[in-house]
Amino acid sequence: MNDRYRQILEKYRTLSEELAAGAIAGDSPRYAGAMKEYADLAPVAEAIRTLQKLERDLAEAHALLEDPAEELRALARDEIYNIEKQQEETEQKLRLLLLPKDKNSDKNVIVEIRGGTGGEEGALFAATLQRMYTMYCERKHWQTETLFLNETERGGIKEIGFLVRGRGAWDALRFESGVHRVQRVPETESQGRIHTSAATVAVLPEAEEVDVALDPADLQIDTFRAGGAGGQHVNKTESAIRITHLPTGIVAECQDERSQYKNKDKALRILRARLLQAEQEKQAQKIAGERKAQVGSGDRSQRIRTYNYPQGRVTDHRINLTLYRLTAVLDGELDELIDALREADTAKKLAEGE
Repeated sequence: MNDRYRQILEKYRTLSEELAAGAIAGDSPRYAGAMKEYADLAPVAEAIRTLQKLERDLAEAHALLEDPAEELRALARDEIYNIEKQQEETEQKLRLLLLPKDKNSDKNVIVEIRGGTGGEEGALFAATLQRMYTMYCERKHWQTETLFLNETERGGIKEIGFLVRGRGAWDALRFESGVHRVQRVPETESQGRIHTSAATVAVLPEAEEVDVALDPADLQIDTFRAGGAGGQHVNKTESAIRITHLPTGIVAECQDERSQYKNKDKALRILRARLLQAEQEKQAQKIAGERKAQVGSGDRSQRIRTYNYPQGRVTDHRINLTLYRLTAVLDGELDELIDALREADTAKKLAEGE
């Protein structure tokens, strides 16, 4: 067993003893971090112990190869084959467990959808995508909260941003960033011709105040009257908020709430997320140079998926996967697509030795 595995087992044992003995108090700043580290190390420690046992079993099986009885030697050869196969599988599992964790894994997610090419049809497709992701979140028991919404008169969505709270939300939804294309016959098309439209999806990790420090001097905060449907409230009070981050020019606005304070709070959350994404993309480009990730890229110019209504199919172009279950996918059954993207992403990281 290599030194790295020994160090992991020792760390796990020490944490286990400290937590069991109450050496780290429940109200201590260290407690939450220690519990998370313990939970993360548990499957790794289990896999290493499995490898230790397999090594002992293998040594015993090799010893049987010296037995004078041919029957026992034959059994030993079969046992060695099975043990070596289990070792290979366990080592592969360990490699996966020891891959660097995504630094955004524990964060909530902000999903932004905008109608793209196709005018009203693009806006209607954006609404379809919003429904798809909302249903997917419901299946996962994740909470959603609308941050901003700009609808069209026919029920389409020019743009929407919503927050997703739930364990595993980032790890799943991060693959959805990009251009989503739809091929279908619009309701307004009298001759039954198929039109191609698109919508863009951006998935951002929600940034905490500790992630992005905002200097008030760098913020230009403007108030304006909310627009769109809203009854008597609309255009009577300047409750809508637009915040511009002057050093970068990044803008966030919110007009969904009647309270100016609540709109400002939501706009700040959106701004922090956009600033965090911009900084992480800058760091990634610096590290990776011109190399662009083929899976999970946040590049909105990349066409990642096509939804073809006449053929009832969904095609993810990054991994060349086509499913003929369009209705189910649009009803939020995204697991098959997302699992395949995760596997491709993991295989790529293992191949690169990350």
